[in-house]
Amino acid sequence: MSSAISILGAGSWGTALAILAARNGCDTLLWGHNRQHIEMLGQAGENRRYLPGCKFPDKLRVTADLPEAIGASPLLLVTVPSHAFRNTLLQIRPFLNHTPQIAWATKGFDGESGLLLSEVVYDVLGGDVSTAVLAGPTFAAEVAAGLPTAITIASTTESLVAQLTAVLHNQRFRTYTSTDIVGVQVGGAGKNVLAIAAGIADGLGFGANTRAALITRGLTEITRLGVKLGGQADTFMGLAGLGDLILTCTDNQSRNRRFGLALGQGRNRRQAAAEIAQEIEGISAAREAYRLSQKNQVEMPITEQVYNVLFNQLDPKQAVNNLLARDQKAEV
Repeated sequence: MSSAISILGAGSWGTALAILAARNGCDTLLWGHNRQHIEMLGQAGENRRYLPGCKFPDKLRVTADLPEAIGASPLLLVTVPSHAFRNTLLQIRPFLNHTPQIAWATKGFDGESGLLLSEVVYDVLGGDVSTAVLAGPTFAAEVAAGLPTAITIASTTESLVAQLTAVLHNQRFRTYTSTDIVGVQVGGAGKNVLAIAAGIADGLGFGANTRAALITRGLTEITRLGVKLGGQADTFMGLAGLGDLILTCTDNQSRNRRFGLALGQGRNRRQAAAEIAQEIEGISAAREAYRLSQKNQVEMPITEQVYNVLFNQLDPKQAVNNLLARDQKAEV
């Protein structure tokens, strides 16, 4: 079993997971594509841009050399944004001289094709690769601070799950396992769209009743999509579904929620994104989830309205009115 891991992506989430692994005694190499940023991390011994004050453990090293990162461990954990996921795999492919074990903590769909990220892995690296996905209610700053957290590791390869558990699990970071790779991915991507919706509602001045309704009905529609794509309904009642949905819809550490708040308060998409100044996965996820719902004839009214606000300049107030004007129906 590997006692080393290479984490690809030196943003807040990749850095937090690298700190966690190194604290657990694992030889951890954190790679980032921006050489200047990586040099700053190495000199400061912390990621001052994203996680100021969280000092790197002795077992954590950083590098901008991709071949070094790939050669350091057969266990790779990808944490880059979803729009960079495919390109990152294409970059690492020439340096893989072993059967790869690829895990990712990226939440979203492929921006080029709308595929699940597991499908992108097989498309780029072939069908022999062992895969796992990490998802659940996790803010990077809280993980880096050592606050109690629980996640789901989804994989059909028991040995890979065992390795990831050995690297990440401790008394403050609890890992649960699943074999539902599809459901876990849909839950992780869909919740970002609904966090934008919840933020819009709060930005418009609606109350807790509205937010609770959006979370509940939003869970219904991402479950509907996930099951249609081959996931299991029970997955969406777990950490990667309901847990992550509650987190991102209710706490302002969520970039997607803050983006929605800005939209609800009258900023346009460009202004709202500029205020966040970090990746907002829910924007592309809204586009791809809407496309998937249309392709698979899955009813996703909240996702549809978020899509229209983001890509068809629909006024957020009108989006809410559209939802309220829908025909009365049975809940189940």
